[in-house]
Amino acid sequence: MKNRPQSQAIAAQRNARDRVLRKWLAGSVIGVAALWAGAEAFADGHDPVTVSHGYTNFGDLKYGPNEVLDYVNVDAPKGGEFSQWSQGTFDSFNLFTRKGVPAALTTIGYESLLTGTADDPYGSYCYLCETIEYPESRDWVIFNLRQDVKFWDGTTMTAEDIKYSFELTLEQGITEYRSVYSQFIDSVDVLDDYRIRFNFSDSAPRRDVVSWVGGTSAWSKDWFEENGVRLDETADAPFMGTGPYRLDAVDIGRQIIYRKYPDWWGADLPINQGRNNFETIRVEYFADSSAAFEGFKSGVYTFRNENSSLQWATGYDFPARENGWVKVEELPDGSIGTGQGFVFNLNQEKFQDPLVREAITRMVNFEWMNETLFYGLYERPESFWDNSDLKATGVPSPEEVAVLQPLVDDGLLDASILTAEAVLPPASETAERPLDRRQLRAASALLDEAGWIAGDDGLRRKNGEVLSVTFLERSPQFDRIINPIVENLKRLGVDAVLERVDTAQYIERRRAGTFDIVNASLGQTFEPGQGLAQFFGSAAADDSSRNPMRLKLPAADRLIEQIVLSESLDELTVRTRALDRVLRAERFWIPQWQKGVHTVAYYDLYDFKEVPPLALSPIDNWWYDAERAEELRAAGAFQ
Repeated sequence: MKNRPQSQAIAAQRNARDRVLRKWLAGSVIGVAALWAGAEAFADGHDPVTVSHGYTNFGDLKYGPNEVLDYVNVDAPKGGEFSQWSQGTFDSFNLFTRKGVPAALTTIGYESLLTGTADDPYGSYCYLCETIEYPESRDWVIFNLRQDVKFWDGTTMTAEDIKYSFELTLEQGITEYRSVYSQFIDSVDVLDDYRIRFNFSDSAPRRDVVSWVGGTSAWSKDWFEENGVRLDETADAPFMGTGPYRLDAVDIGRQIIYRKYPDWWGADLPINQGRNNFETIRVEYFADSSAAFEGFKSGVYTFRNENSSLQWATGYDFPARENGWVKVEELPDGSIGTGQGFVFNLNQEKFQDPLVREAITRMVNFEWMNETLFYGLYERPESFWDNSDLKATGVPSPEEVAVLQPLVDDGLLDASILTAEAVLPPASETAERPLDRRQLRAASALLDEAGWIAGDDGLRRKNGEVLSVTFLERSPQFDRIINPIVENLKRLGVDAVLERVDTAQYIERRRAGTFDIVNASLGQTFEPGQGLAQFFGSAAADDSSRNPMRLKLPAADRLIEQIVLSESLDELTVRTRALDRVLRAERFWIPQWQKGVHTVAYYDLYDFKEVPPLALSPIDNWWYDAERAEELRAAGAFQ
């Protein structure tokens, strides 16, 4: 993922949520399908049935059955501790509700029917199942479950647990999920203790269905019923799962420790070789990033994914680094860009005018920021699919025009979309000062055209209302970035302010839509599908954690439908480029910054084989060097 100057807590929380939703909410890059010379039978109506160890919609699976992953060390030693930090506080271990503030790594103990890898963007593999069966029509899928999967209480996972977990998400899950996916299932049939069949409705997008239900987490039905736990309420501990780590100790708001479950059922699976190597995972909480960095320097925790260009450029000259105790590295990143930016709350009437949105966007001088604040370390995002073939560039190709023309004919898009260059963020002529006067003049003309006229006091008004803009933020790290934008907007005649609140208030106001502008990461996946409706669809816009801008754009809805129905990679690519082009033309997003590498610092007690292209996940495939850790401890590296 791309690094950016925000707290690691924000990044970690977003990453944890995205990992879960990629499994749990379909439309993510678990993208699953493909045959491996499996058995073939015939369903009713002579529909061929494939039996396979995995699934991919495009090409072939990278790995065969019972193969280990290329990027792991199968001989990695087991044991030791991995420690990282998070910002703010937490009051719940339930990531599947809008209530409360979830703890970091809440889902570390959950496993799903299918799993992805960090080097196969389109493939998913049987995990809690041994094989899957599905007809060519994909009207249904059967999972043949492993019979040795155990929950932490020693009970065996069965098909009844899977059915319960799946139906629980449709009954009590986040509204945006239920509103999109509840219509796609006809029934779930338990065929026997270890076989379960999902039957899909006629409206279910066939390219997504296997990955969607394959992302079902395994929770214990008996545990939920005995404890009266609900998915739509906060929880003081993780749900009963099957995974390698479970909660060991917690100091609310300060520290969390997860410990390797000694009787974990999956330790000997080929796909797990060289993974989950640590005995404990510790998360230390800090009020802000500055305090967290001081904690790292003194060895309170030992791994840091550095998201501050200021710290990266100027902060790593402390004794532990000079002594060689801390390693600082830039590691390769082949994933799609984060799509990080400011987004407007489109429910606010003042932001429903695209001229206003464009004017405000022009007051963000990235070139000055990068030169002055970011030490030249960043690039500006241009697309929701940066670093992939799905990104729209230049004028539309003939194939894109064929996709867009019907939307123009139906009055959903202006005809200019057919010939215009894909929208790029405005570039400033100067990096020497925060305010680019050329952009100021252009923004002023846009606001004049929109009817926001500057008065004698310099403030712009329309119908007696002052044009005001509030940036809602929770991290002090953003002060140095937003304050110059605020000053630029004031020069434009906008009553702009930065409002910084604590984490709990920030999350609640973002959910409730009581803000003007907030940060959002809108980066997508290599195989977009139904999950796009949660980011950019109208149906879930009023209650979606992934669509904070409240976007309701009929043209985007139509394009999402077409993307979901794509049957080839070529179709998917052309339609996604068209959607990217249309979304960027709406200008609801002010692109911020990103990097093509992971900037990490860690105490020299960890090692790894290689960094896979799609994800940096030290918890998954790094390991602990006990001998080196003892040397550091003896040298006084940890206070």
